[in-house]
Amino acid sequence: MTSTTSTNATSTSTNDATTPWEKLVVSALLGTDRRTPPTDLTGGGKDAPVALLDAAALHTVRRRAGLLPARAAHRPETAPHDGRRPLPDAAGRRLALLLADRSAPSGGGRRGAAPDLGELLPQWLAAANQQGYRAPAAALPALLDAARARTDLRPQTLMFTGPRGLWLAGLNPEWKFALRGAPGSSALPRARDAEAVGRLWEEGLFAERIALLSAVRAEDPETARALLATTWGTERAEDRLMFLDSLRTGLSAADEPFLEQALSDRSRNVRSTAAELLSALPGSAFAQRMAARAATCVSMDRTGGGQVVVVEAPHECDTDMQRDGVLPAPPTGRGERSWWLGQLVEAAPLGTWPARLGGRTPEEIVALPVLDEWADELHAAWCRAAVRQRDARWSAALLGPPSASPAGGPGTGPGTSSLAERAQLLATLPAAERSAWIASFISAHGLSEAFQLLGVCAVPWAEPVGRAVVDALDIARDAGSYPWSFSGVMGLAERCLDPAEAARLELLTATPDEPEGASPGAGGYWSEAFQRLVSTLRLRAAMLAELTGPGTPYGERRGEPLGAPSGAP
Repeated sequence: MTSTTSTNATSTSTNDATTPWEKLVVSALLGTDRRTPPTDLTGGGKDAPVALLDAAALHTVRRRAGLLPARAAHRPETAPHDGRRPLPDAAGRRLALLLADRSAPSGGGRRGAAPDLGELLPQWLAAANQQGYRAPAAALPALLDAARARTDLRPQTLMFTGPRGLWLAGLNPEWKFALRGAPGSSALPRARDAEAVGRLWEEGLFAERIALLSAVRAEDPETARALLATTWGTERAEDRLMFLDSLRTGLSAADEPFLEQALSDRSRNVRSTAAELLSALPGSAFAQRMAARAATCVSMDRTGGGQVVVVEAPHECDTDMQRDGVLPAPPTGRGERSWWLGQLVEAAPLGTWPARLGGRTPEEIVALPVLDEWADELHAAWCRAAVRQRDARWSAALLGPPSASPAGGPGTGPGTSSLAERAQLLATLPAAERSAWIASFISAHGLSEAFQLLGVCAVPWAEPVGRAVVDALDIARDAGSYPWSFSGVMGLAERCLDPAEAARLELLTATPDEPEGASPGAGGYWSEAFQRLVSTLRLRAAMLAELTGPGTPYGERRGEPLGAPSGAP
């Protein structure tokens, strides 16, 4: 009725600019002081603003009374069946609380000791999906609203809401993001349905085509490459770039022929991405070409006993190098030769260097001195190669010891001093090795330097990382430091610390004595922060117990049907 009203109102205003309603609108927009409402509409005898509102109310009723009924729309199809098991009753109530807290207004300022429920929703969804539950029918609208507002929630939300979430999203344009699908979504055809796949690939929106390519690739990589090849020559450059980037997932030697062809693409960005992907395949012909070029630039100094690395950066960027994705023009402030060298070394297989540098191990290679101040450039390129090739041994060697100063400088170890590079290298290590390195780093340098590194740890944090974080927070608390300086780490701890740590943290919830020189009121803030941490950990433990333990299916006690979502026809 609302949309029909708006349509009729627009039509009336357009056809007759002097209608009574239009006169009232003009008076309201300009103000009754500047445009007195017509007395034939207001009746006179009242203050102009009051008379205007009375007349507007009267004419609104008249306009609505004169509307013709809209044509009846087709009834939606029945919601599809979702055969997954229903949520336990306690878990359903918890979900309702999490969704309600998401929309609650934020008071700002001091957070207090209460957990932030909205931040726990991603973990709850992941746990519910692991257990194979289906979303309660009545919760579907709130779940889709949450996913519309937060893109990070969308993959888990779409999995949880399942086919009924997609059905409901088709009835509300605000939830159209769900219809674009995701790998494995029931809204996308299966790879073996060649006709449906071809039709969506030819006629779908770009986001739908990206999702389709990813879904087909996950099921049948060869079919996905063939599908991409059918329209590759007619795609826009920016679309080709996005399609090519989607090949990162599941990249294999079978992708090499297609990527080699993309090296000759008209778009420089497409060529660069193809080169990057090929360099992640150490056995590719591209990687061997880059290895041959890089090997001519880096060698051992034969005149000094063979214990020093000598670098001779390229003097030109020839046509063949550019064809293989080497960008000739460096960024502002970067020298040409160092720019070309970095691109060659990062694209070369890391297996090139032990044989080239005297049969040494990665640890021995990165410890070698490098002449003429080329060490930073060479190590940075090796770091990018280790991340791209997911080489854990090289990553560990380039990281250096955790005790090395994050600020870099003499004596800080052979590896990188950049925290961003360290985080990328850590992500390639096995989980246990990564946790041990980060825990040692926190013990040596505290939390202020470790925030970026904690983001690559698996959740919940392994025992060494959790203990190191808690110990560092305890030290900061006893020193009377500003607690709000650690709010980011404390927020991470609430979401990532093992809930089993709650009992050990209970002692830290008391208000500490403030040492001399401490920040005023810091003790109270620390007490609140640890109370919130403990209560959040216990809440997370309860959430997991509700999802993994037995219980009555959500909705059955109230006699609520487990069928169509709330408001469905």
